[in-house]
Amino acid sequence: MRATVIHASRDVRVEEVPDPVIRRPTDAVVRVVLSCICGTDLWAYRGLADFRSGQRTGHESIGIVEEVGAEVVGCSAGDLVVVPFVWSDGVCDYCAEGLTTSCEQGGFWGTKGSDGGQGEALRVPYADGTLVRLPREAASDRRLLTALLTLSDVLGTGHHGAVGAGVRPGTTVAVVGDGAVGLCGVLAAKRLGAERIIALGRHPSRTDIATRFGATDIVAERGEAAVEAVRELTGGRGVPAVIEAVGTAQSLWTAVRITRDGGSIGCVGVPHGSDTGLDLSDVFERNIALRGGVAPVRTYIPRLLPDVLEGVIDPSPVFDLTVGLDGVPGGYQAMDERTSLKVLISC
Repeated sequence: MRATVIHASRDVRVEEVPDPVIRRPTDAVVRVVLSCICGTDLWAYRGLADFRSGQRTGHESIGIVEEVGAEVVGCSAGDLVVVPFVWSDGVCDYCAEGLTTSCEQGGFWGTKGSDGGQGEALRVPYADGTLVRLPREAASDRRLLTALLTLSDVLGTGHHGAVGAGVRPGTTVAVVGDGAVGLCGVLAAKRLGAERIIALGRHPSRTDIATRFGATDIVAERGEAAVEAVRELTGGRGVPAVIEAVGTAQSLWTAVRITRDGGSIGCVGVPHGSDTGLDLSDVFERNIALRGGVAPVRTYIPRLLPDVLEGVIDPSPVFDLTVGLDGVPGGYQAMDERTSLKVLISC
């Protein structure tokens, strides 16, 4: 079968790889229908994250179950399923607590010995703890199928940021970052009842989506100018709930500076680049809570799925470019050059 493989910085190729097979009775093989490129995929592509040459890429997918192991009971051949970006056994203490990303048997797609999501098929370990079945009729609705794909990562990650920030009905929220996760953070904050949502972003095509998703204010400035703009919008006090969806030193610094005393920051931007240089005394003295981390999207899918199916929320606009597998290298380039927000892969 064909799948994407990274060989070096800015060297992603589509190659023939072995077909996935059932290795353990808890496995399933899923034929991928849709996948996509994530902003975190770009860190290896840009040479900012460790990888080994020949590593599979991609961690977001939705597909049809082709085969299951003898012990799998939660799905069967022909089922449409969403594949979260981390597999998990569903039974360990961490999974029982809802922290599936810390599963004792879990792992990330594309790591050594695992398949990647950007390919024609993949082997899913611990299928019962990982896969979530979807209505089969959704397979014939391309817009809905695209929206459901976000459950594998970015929608759940945006929701995690909103939960970490303590978003509740009537809250004023700021979202730092206008990438797909930040935009899904806007959508999640709106879903949780935020009354005012300040989106920090400087790309009109993206901030237009933020407004569509529920943002009430847009701040295009960066750095100190952004801090001043947000504080002006909030009577000088800052925002009680902030979603940080970038992961750079500047974005975290901005998030802290715009948070009001006693507020909370939901950090879901994957840290990268230089040290944050964050002065924890500022966080401590102003009683700011820092929460977030790797989003346990498998736990969130059952909560978010009904609203996606019913059209209460529609995250599909975060995809602005569609390619086939052969077009994946160009998709990476488009996202790297910021000519595309998030690339959908039709497998």
